[in-house]
Amino acid sequence: MNHTVPAAVPVPVIVVGSGPTGLLLAGDLAAAGVPVTLLEKRPEKISNLSRAFVLHARTLEQLDARALADELEALGQPLDRLRLFGRLTIDLTPLPSRFNHLLVLPQYEVEKALLRRAVEAGVDFRYETELTGLTQDADGVTVEVRGPTGPSESLHAAYVVGTDGMRSAVRDAIGLPFPGRSVIRSVVLADVLLDEKPDTLLTVATVGDAFAFIAPFGDGYYRVIGWNRARDAADDEPLDLDEVREITRLALGTDFGMRDARWMSRFHSDERQAPAYRVGRVFLAGDAAHVHTPAGGQGMNTGLQDAANLGWKLAAVLGGHAPRTLLDTYQSERHPVGKAVLRSSGGIVRLAMAKRPWTLALRATLTTVLDHVTPARRKALGQLTGIGYAYPALRGTHHLTGTRAPDISLANGTRLYEALRGGRFVLITPEAYDEKGARKDRLAVEQWASDRRTALLVRPDGYVAWAADDADPAAVKAALAEHVG
Repeated sequence: MNHTVPAAVPVPVIVVGSGPTGLLLAGDLAAAGVPVTLLEKRPEKISNLSRAFVLHARTLEQLDARALADELEALGQPLDRLRLFGRLTIDLTPLPSRFNHLLVLPQYEVEKALLRRAVEAGVDFRYETELTGLTQDADGVTVEVRGPTGPSESLHAAYVVGTDGMRSAVRDAIGLPFPGRSVIRSVVLADVLLDEKPDTLLTVATVGDAFAFIAPFGDGYYRVIGWNRARDAADDEPLDLDEVREITRLALGTDFGMRDARWMSRFHSDERQAPAYRVGRVFLAGDAAHVHTPAGGQGMNTGLQDAANLGWKLAAVLGGHAPRTLLDTYQSERHPVGKAVLRSSGGIVRLAMAKRPWTLALRATLTTVLDHVTPARRKALGQLTGIGYAYPALRGTHHLTGTRAPDISLANGTRLYEALRGGRFVLITPEAYDEKGARKDRLAVEQWASDRRTALLVRPDGYVAWAADDADPAAVKAALAEHVG
């Protein structure tokens, strides 16, 4: 029989799940001075059995704003062209970003960097601790947890964020459905050594009913993912390396001499999205809020950007610098992005595995359009890499409001994303602006390196909060009062 331990001292935020999304969010909150407890049911260990393998440009920009991008760039391998299906190859070099490429890097390397940052910022980690219940009222959230020693414990927080994956206990506790469906059944996965090194950094191809993907870990092992439409096995059916070899040969013409599998698994790929990312004082982010097919490598990237959007808002509200209504914008800004990623990643899979004449014709048409129509290619590139998404803005506001801010060169010789490293808003003005208020701990004031006349207020997540052409000091002051608090 479990005995309930008296409730611990309340903390402002409890994050449930220590994957990349939870680590970035908890690190952001702690760096902003918000005490945060992170619950993780697994033991304290970073697994080398990665799910994700790529970082896109927008995610690298967010990591740059946290002084992590350069070290990850040194660990990973850049790829400036991405082949999606057939002869469609997307050139990433025209991206208007410092990171005009895709970075091939196992998820566990990203987790290591985010974990170190979270520890240094003072996050309270509780491993081998499972959420068993959750209730909330107008004043806060109480979570019931069971730790490694067995007895139940009650923790109280102002807000709870579920970053605990597809089978989220937080999502279940608040009664949210997870509508969607399995798109691909019986996907096989193996981490293997190869006797022959593939010619390309990422190897992907579809031939007939077979699909295969190969990516390097960087330690000599390779991740192989394959699917054979003709083989519909249950997830728990045994998998041997011969089946993986066969699928790889069907799709790629060779199995590259794969051997010595250190891990193999059979799984299914779902498309699902929670109808709401917030219920009262409880939020969902990452795979707890949305899951996608692996196509385009957008899953982890989308979750990290969820965290970047939510963290500064929670810190602002808890710090008394913003009204609680700011938290409503997490749903209005991130839910449409999750829906768009669901649509685009699913579309890539369906076109890659096209078999019927009309889907083959559609794929051929799309390939031609993206090869020859610049605006269509630019839009596709923006969605795939994340830099093309913008957030809703009120009618009548400046056209830059809600858009991603590029890495602007500043008059002091630094860049915008370096100025964002304090987790603050950044005001960029044509002339020096003397901020006399008490906002210096959450506002950096910079000047354009160019002769541009626009006043620009950039949010901590790198999106434009407010902009005006030839704004006078009174207008700037009013904007700072409204957005920075």
